[in-house]
Amino acid sequence: MKVAIGGPLRLAFRPWVEGMENIPAEGPAILASNHLSFSDSFFLPAVLDRKVTFIAKAEYFTTPGVKGRLTAAFFKGVGQLPVDRSGARGAGEAAVRSGIEVLERGELFGIYPEGTRSPDGRLYRGKPGGLARVALATGAPVIPVAMIDTEKIQPPGKVVPKLMRPGIRIGRPLDFSRYQGMEHDRFVLRAVTDEVMYEIMKLSGQEYVDMYATAAKRQLMEAAKAEKAGKAATAALEKAEKAQAQKERVERELAEESRREEAEEAKDAKAAAAAEDTAEAKKAGEERTAE
Repeated sequence: MKVAIGGPLRLAFRPWVEGMENIPAEGPAILASNHLSFSDSFFLPAVLDRKVTFIAKAEYFTTPGVKGRLTAAFFKGVGQLPVDRSGARGAGEAAVRSGIEVLERGELFGIYPEGTRSPDGRLYRGKPGGLARVALATGAPVIPVAMIDTEKIQPPGKVVPKLMRPGIRIGRPLDFSRYQGMEHDRFVLRAVTDEVMYEIMKLSGQEYVDMYATAAKRQLMEAAKAEKAGKAATAALEKAEKAQAQKERVERELAEESRREEAEEAKDAKAAAAAEDTAEAKKAGEERTAE
């Protein structure tokens, strides 16, 4: 996969890399990266000589049919491990076990502490479960990584990537051996995660938001729904106002038509009365002449 995908990827996009010397030539290490785009899991392994194993949802590996088998083979080839996400706690435990197994084999384990892609390019609060627990359970160093501009290459929902140079900054390994054996202390897990996120922030230059990316996505979805509802309400109001204006215009036209008809009827009645008066006057004159 490094030859089939990594080579063409480097050739086409020419990603620049800083801090490559911080990746150990051998032995276990955790690569903790920000997450801007789906392509992050391709660019980072493409620039490294060593294999990087990430975790991925199990659906990528269990879809039936020819397409499902090809998808499963592809994700296995790029170093993805299936994790069953049924139940938040079960998914977290599966991710931790997978990470520990990878590191016990002396390999590189890649993880996105934010838990999901950033919805707006900012850096969000890291989730304390997976990263910190794996680091403390194995004693493996944590290497902060910053992906640069990958969200501009392939924004969420965009299929065809834009050809431009992304960047990758690799920080110095962080040692958390001082917390060894404290992987079940939630305050320690929080402290470890925050320290890693701080290093990623310094490397990436992103604005930091002290909330989870999943919560931010929910807020954006709710705001989009509210905006959509607001637009629908505005459209309905405009439609109602237009209908009312149309009704009033028709009523005015009918009233004007009624007034014209009444005026015509009055005019005709006046003309008829005048004609009748003329006829009576003529008859009276003729009678006087006859007398």
